[in-house]
Amino acid sequence: MRRLRKTGKVILIALFWLGLWTLLAQLVHLDLLLPSPLTVARRFVQLVQEPVFWRATLATLLRILSGFFIGMLSGLLLAVLMHISRVARSLLAPLVQLIRATPVASFIILALVWLSSSRLPVFICSLMVLPVAISNTEAGIRSVDRQLLEMAQVYHLRRVTVLRHIYWPALKPYLLAAAGSAMGLAWKSGVTAEEIAAPRFAIGSKLNTAKVYLETPDVFVWTIVVVLLSLLLEKALRRAVKEAK
Repeated sequence: MRRLRKTGKVILIALFWLGLWTLLAQLVHLDLLLPSPLTVARRFVQLVQEPVFWRATLATLLRILSGFFIGMLSGLLLAVLMHISRVARSLLAPLVQLIRATPVASFIILALVWLSSSRLPVFICSLMVLPVAISNTEAGIRSVDRQLLEMAQVYHLRRVTVLRHIYWPALKPYLLAAAGSAMGLAWKSGVTAEEIAAPRFAIGSKLNTAKVYLETPDVFVWTIVVVLLSLLLEKALRRAVKEAK
């Protein structure tokens, strides 16, 4: 019964915003400025039937996921290194702060000099995910029970056993939480990088083309695709977080 009420509430909220969108579109009465939901839906059906749509969507999805996993793995390894070595912490901590403080567009423009248009979004995604992965991994390491570590030393447990049964259970919720937060950043930064770098097959490239040629319905369609993919992946990560807890 609770699930039914929740579903009904979601449907009512969606109908409210769709109704408001339809009303505003009728008042504007110009698809160039604000296309109606029906116009966007029709254009979506047309685009889905084109092979280019799926090639661009799958290419972007592959780039985002590649950058996401590279950033998460790099953040995990760097956080462990910073925990072990004070020298590494002193050298890497300012770099992490720099990444957090610098606008994404600045990194994209600088990286365009060194990287190809297809590799740039992967690099930008991993760069934006990196600080989140590092901070959460450090928090997870700090949360490890010191008494368990002392017990492991007393009983001379192997490092593999300590990592598997002491460190990993403490780290897992933090890493999964980091993944949930970083996924949204990966999509935003990755699609932005695609818009600027304009690889041949990419959602960002399609958004940029639609903007240049004033194809507003296409802008709405590609934006909706990005939002839906991002929400689906974040939902999958949240489910993983709940199972981990």
